[in-house]
Amino acid sequence: MSAQQHRNKAGFETRAIHAGYEPDAATGAVIPPIYATSTYKQDGVGGLRGGYEYSRSANPTRTALEGNIAALEEGERGFAFASGLAAEDTLVRALCRPGDHVVIPDDAYGGTFRLFDKVEQVWGLGHSPAPVSDVDRVAAAIRPGETKLVWVETPTNPLLNIGDIEALAAVTHDAGALLVVDNTFASPYLQQPLTLGADVVVHSTTKYCGGHSDVVGGALVVKDLDLAEKLTFHQNAIGAVAGPFDAWLTLRGLKTLALRMERHCDNAERVVDFLTSHPAVGDVIYPGLETHPGHEVAQRQMRRFGGMVSFRVNGGESQALAVCERTEVFTLGESLGGVESLIEHPGRMTHASVAGTDLEVPSDLVRLSVGIETADDLIADLERALD
Repeated sequence: MSAQQHRNKAGFETRAIHAGYEPDAATGAVIPPIYATSTYKQDGVGGLRGGYEYSRSANPTRTALEGNIAALEEGERGFAFASGLAAEDTLVRALCRPGDHVVIPDDAYGGTFRLFDKVEQVWGLGHSPAPVSDVDRVAAAIRPGETKLVWVETPTNPLLNIGDIEALAAVTHDAGALLVVDNTFASPYLQQPLTLGADVVVHSTTKYCGGHSDVVGGALVVKDLDLAEKLTFHQNAIGAVAGPFDAWLTLRGLKTLALRMERHCDNAERVVDFLTSHPAVGDVIYPGLETHPGHEVAQRQMRRFGGMVSFRVNGGESQALAVCERTEVFTLGESLGGVESLIEHPGRMTHASVAGTDLEVPSDLVRLSVGIETADDLIADLERALD
C-alpha cells in the first residue's frame, strides 16, 4: 500500500489534511501549489507528463482537491466544478437523455428546482417532486423504465427534512435507477452517503467544504469506476471545471472542516435552545430536536445535526422580514456554510424560483446558517431582532 493509499484509509481529520497530495518532490512543499497554467509541455507528440495536457481536462491543483474530497466521502473518484449547479448539470447530461425522468425533493434548493424545471425540462427531461422523508411516496414517484435518477437532499434546503439514505437506495436500485444525494448541508464530516448506498454525492463546495465565503465551487463523488468514466468524459466535454485558485481555496477549507463543523453544531444547538423558548417564534426546525420527525434517522446516519436552523416567526411574513433586517451579527445574505453567521428569508431570496409551485416555502420562514462566532453574541443578536 502506498503512503497515499494509507492516508486515504486514515481517520477523517488525517484524510482532510493529507489525502490527494504528496509533498512536492522538488521542494518538499506540504501544500499544493496553484498551478496557474492552461497548457503543459509534452515529451514528444502524445507524451504527457503525469497525464496533463490542458487544464480543462486536468490540472494538478484540481487533481489534489478531487482526490481529497473523494477520500473524505469514502469514494473512488471526485470531480471539481465551477459551481454546485455546474456539477449538477454535468451529472444530468452524463446520465440522462431526453425522455428520461428524475424524482426531486418536494422542498429542493431553489437553484436545483430551477435547473430541472427551466433548463433540463426544455431539453426533454421530466421531473416529479416527492418528500424525501417518505420512502413510499418516493417509490411511487418513480416511473419504471423512465426514471434514471432519484435526487435527494438530506437535510433538505430550507425545511431540513431528513431522508433515510439506505431505504431510499433500496427502492431506487429496485427500480433500476441511481440515487443522487446532495450532501451540502451535512458536509462529508457529518455524513457519507456513499457508505449508505448512494451512487453519487453532490456538493456545493461553496458552502461548508470551502467554509469561508470566498470561493464558488461544486463537486461530485462516486464509487463506481464505470460511472466515473462517464463523468470524466462529460466534465471535460462540457468544461465547467474549477479553476486552480478556486480548487486551492476549497482544498484549504477542507483541511479545517472537522474543526469548523464541530463549532457550527455547538453553536446551532445553543441557538435552537434559545429559539424554542422564545414567544415570538413558532415552529423551530432542526434535526437535533427530538420532536423533529426525522430525528431518529438523522441520529443514525449523521455524526451530528449540523449548523443549519430554520424557524417560523409568529406574525407572518412581515415579521419574518423584520427579523431578517434587524440582526447585526447575523448578516442578511444568501448562501450558507461560511465561518460567519447568515440569516435569510427563503421565500424572497434563495427559494424565490419556487414561488407559485408545489415547492413554495412558507412565507413566515427564516433560515439561519449558524457560524462559528461566540454563541452568546449570536443569541443576543437574535433576541434583539425578535424583540
